[in-house]
Amino acid sequence: MGGFEGGDEGGYWDVDTLPSSIGNQNTPKPKNPNSENSYIEKTDLGYSIKAHARVTPFLKITGYKEGTPTLLSRYLRVEDLYDTISFVPCSCETFTIQGCEEIPKEANSIYKIYQSLIDFTDDWDIEAFFHEHKIVVTKRIPYSVGLAGSASDAAAFLRLAKEACNLVLTTKELIEIGSTVGRDVAFFIYNYPSANVSGCGEVVQSFEEEALNVELYTPKIQSDETLVCQTYEKDLYTNSSLTSFEGWDKLDSKNIIERTADPIILNDLYAAALLAYPDLIKVAKNGWLFSASGSTFFILLN
Repeated sequence: MGGFEGGDEGGYWDVDTLPSSIGNQNTPKPKNPNSENSYIEKTDLGYSIKAHARVTPFLKITGYKEGTPTLLSRYLRVEDLYDTISFVPCSCETFTIQGCEEIPKEANSIYKIYQSLIDFTDDWDIEAFFHEHKIVVTKRIPYSVGLAGSASDAAAFLRLAKEACNLVLTTKELIEIGSTVGRDVAFFIYNYPSANVSGCGEVVQSFEEEALNVELYTPKIQSDETLVCQTYEKDLYTNSSLTSFEGWDKLDSKNIIERTADPIILNDLYAAALLAYPDLIKVAKNGWLFSASGSTFFILLN
C-alpha cells in the first residue's frame, strides 16, 4: 500500500514516498482554503479528486440518539495522506471500480454512495456517464484504522460526480445522500481543514486554526468501529457531566492536546478499543493520541 512502511508491529506513513505534488509538510498552508472545489482536477484524461484521511484530536460521546452515539469532536484533515479517485474514459457495461479489489463492489463505499445518488436524483444520465467512465482508486489510506478512508472516498466520489455530471445539488442534499453511507461523510463533503463535529456526525462547523502537521503510526490491527462503539456503550458509558470538556470546541487543537495530554481523556473510544483489542496496549506509544475508533495513533509535529 503506497506510502506505508513497517514490520509486524505496523508502520509510519512515509510522506516522502507520496507524489511530489502534495508538497513538503513544512510548506506553509493557508488557514482555510476554499472547500468547494479544492483538489478537483480536470484533464483530457478525465477527472480526479483527492480523498484525504482525518484524525481526531478529541472525541467525546455526549449521549445516544435512537441507539446511535452522539458526539462532540474535532476533526483534522491530514494533508499529506489521501486516496485519489479518478473518472477515466472507458466503455463499461456496469459501474466499474478499479484499485480496491479486496473489497467486494457491493460493500465498497463508492458503490454505495453511487447507488444513493441514483436513488436520490432519479437521474439516469448519471448511470450513462458511468457507462462511459470507470472509477480508478489509488488507495493509500488503510481500511478500518480510524482514518475514515472509506467515508472520505465516498464523499470525494460524490463531490466529483457533482462536478463531472453537472448536478444541481446543495451541500445539504449532498450530506443527506452521504448519510446513507456513514456518519463521517458529512465532514468530507464540507472539506474543511479543521472542524467541530457533533450530533451523530451531521453537524459540521468549520474551525479556524493554524494548519497542523501530523505524524501517523498504524499498527497492523484493524479495528471494527461498530464493535468499539458497542463495547463503549456496554462497559464504559455513564451519564457523566458534560462540563468536564465544556469549551473544548472553542480551543485550538494544539491547546487542547497540551492541556489534557492523556489520550484516554481526549478520546472516549480509546478505552473501549483497548477492551475490544487488548493487543493495542502492546503497540501504544507514550504521548501519541488515538484517532477515532482506531487503530491509528498520531502526534502533532508543530
